[in-house]
Amino acid sequence: MTLQENLFGGPPATHLPDRPEPQAAIESGTEPAKVVTQWPDFSEGWAALAELALRENNPVAAYAYARTGYHRGLDQLRRAGWKGHGPVPWAHRPNRGFLRALAALARAAQAIGETEEFQRCTQFLADSDPEAPAQLGLA
Repeated sequence: MTLQENLFGGPPATHLPDRPEPQAAIESGTEPAKVVTQWPDFSEGWAALAELALRENNPVAAYAYARTGYHRGLDQLRRAGWKGHGPVPWAHRPNRGFLRALAALARAAQAIGETEEFQRCTQFLADSDPEAPAQLGLA
C-alpha cells in the first residue's frame, strides 16, 4: 500500500507544486540566505538555514528559520488543498522542504527545552508520512 492509496476514506495525499528555480539554486549549492532572499516563500531554503544553524550550535536562530519555513509550507499546503490533516509524502520531492522545516523545528525546539513543541512536531512529521522521521534522522 502506498500513501496515495486511501482505504479508509481519509484525505488524499497532498503534493506541493514543483519549484524548479529555487530547487535548482539549493541543489547547486547557492547559500540558503540568498535563496530565501530571492524566493522568500521557499520552505526548503528556510529548512536549509535552520539545519545550518543547528550544525553551528545556534538553536535559537534555527528555531526562527525553521518556524518560518514551516509556516511558509503550511500556507502552500493549504493552497494545494490540504485541510489540516492527511498525508504529505516525503517521496514527492516538492514536499521535502516543508518536512525538513518541520524536522528542524522539532530539533530546535528540543534544543531550547520546548518539549511539547518537540513532541508535537515529531508527531506531525510522522502523521504526514511515517517514513519521514527516519529519512530526517528523527526515528
